[in-house]
Amino acid sequence: MSLALPLEGQPTDPALEGILKIAILAVGGQGGGVLTNWIEGLARAEGYHCQATSVAGVAQRTGATIYYIEMAPGDVVSPVFSLAPSAGDVDITIAAEMMETGRAIMRGFVTPDRTTLIASTHRMLAVSEKTVPGDGMASSEEVKAAAELAAQKLVMADMDAAALKVGSVISASLFGALAGSEALPFRREAFEEAIRAGGKGVEASLRAFAAGYELARKGEPEQPEEKTAPEPQILEPTGPEKSRAAYASLQARIVALPEPAQEMARAGLQKVVDFQDVAYGSEYLDRLEALVRQDDAEHGFELSREAAKYIANAMAYDDVIRVADLKTRPQRFERINQEMRIDDGKLLRLTDYLHPRAEEIVGLLPVKLGSRLERDPAWMARIDRWFNRGRRMRADGLRGFAMLYILGGMRGWRLKTLRHKMEQDHLEDWLKMVSGYLPDRYAMAVEILKCRRLIKGYSDTHARGLSKFDKVLAGARMVESREDGPVWVARLREAALKDEKGTDLDGALKTVASFAEVE
Repeated sequence: MSLALPLEGQPTDPALEGILKIAILAVGGQGGGVLTNWIEGLARAEGYHCQATSVAGVAQRTGATIYYIEMAPGDVVSPVFSLAPSAGDVDITIAAEMMETGRAIMRGFVTPDRTTLIASTHRMLAVSEKTVPGDGMASSEEVKAAAELAAQKLVMADMDAAALKVGSVISASLFGALAGSEALPFRREAFEEAIRAGGKGVEASLRAFAAGYELARKGEPEQPEEKTAPEPQILEPTGPEKSRAAYASLQARIVALPEPAQEMARAGLQKVVDFQDVAYGSEYLDRLEALVRQDDAEHGFELSREAAKYIANAMAYDDVIRVADLKTRPQRFERINQEMRIDDGKLLRLTDYLHPRAEEIVGLLPVKLGSRLERDPAWMARIDRWFNRGRRMRADGLRGFAMLYILGGMRGWRLKTLRHKMEQDHLEDWLKMVSGYLPDRYAMAVEILKCRRLIKGYSDTHARGLSKFDKVLAGARMVESREDGPVWVARLREAALKDEKGTDLDGALKTVASFAEVE
């Protein structure tokens, strides 16, 4: 137990002596309030004075909150408690997520002279991480390294997984880790009595408490290193015998491809056939084989491997039909039930939010009609006014599910739509550009293939990605004659992936334009 230190030259205030200070940083839904109540109840049951407060944060990751607890032994006369933690003045910090650990360290709630840090190593991505078009995930390893330096005592493990394994939530496993850390002067039995006093989910919470306690005492067991990579999951085809035979013939064509490209080609074929049909899968292999014929072993068949991946992604684009199809698949409902931990006898209300733009509606129309409407601003404005507003549809109800199911079953219509023609034209232009750099500019061709990762998603997300893709290809044409052209294309692509608005990409394009003009 630590004592509050007076300023130099000032006498000690007896009302500040013996106060133990605990900060809990948790995200909405992690039970930070429950954990706080358990600690507060524990302290009072052990004869301590105790005060608990909370400071709500901004609405990210469903709300990040700092809970703060101060306690003092019952023999301390009239202790003076603070309402919020101060930097350098926290004895125990509990972080319910890895980036909350980093936030606690940055705010000074973890110091090497006094703080016991209890942290869960799992991740709940922040909004800023999710909105980055590329990999925006912050480094957990950097936070872990900082925690090892910042804390006097460190208890760090995946408390969320430990709780889920026994059918409970992370607040209980963190409470167990607090008991196991021995940072509080209370017996384990007193902690368990605090859980029982809550009266809800007692048995599950006690199981998670025990798991957290053991992690704090013994640490996480070392995981054996995997000597071989796991086998890719290839689904067995189902359907009529004729279709399965046709699919088998396509798989036989993959065997003739270069070995480095075969695994990705199998996954790509599966994705494309799942998106449309076997005939569409044959088109995928036709396009892939055309590039394979221009590849060679000298380059390790890198072109073939990248083509197998990105041609499949380009052909299996996200349109209205695809989105509706995915929303009605059994796997989706199974995943939601698992994530929400829906037990037998409980019901889940599932509401999908739809916000179609005029472009999505017109894209579903036949090519001639859709093209005519797309060129008419008045009609586009009218369609946008009719459809471009938020709609909530109960996917767990018969009417909502039936509408999505019917729309998702319109695969046969997809190939006649304006959207499909636009995607096919864009795909052919892209592949023609790739082939134009072969065989002399092999590296440039590979980088142009990789640029396809910029296009993903649906509606506005797809439109932004497509705009960035076109900008990067325009930049590629400015450096195509340079020796370091492939390097600059890679830099442009990475710049495009850094932020949603494309500010970094615009800056990189200005740099390319500046030396391109000089040349």
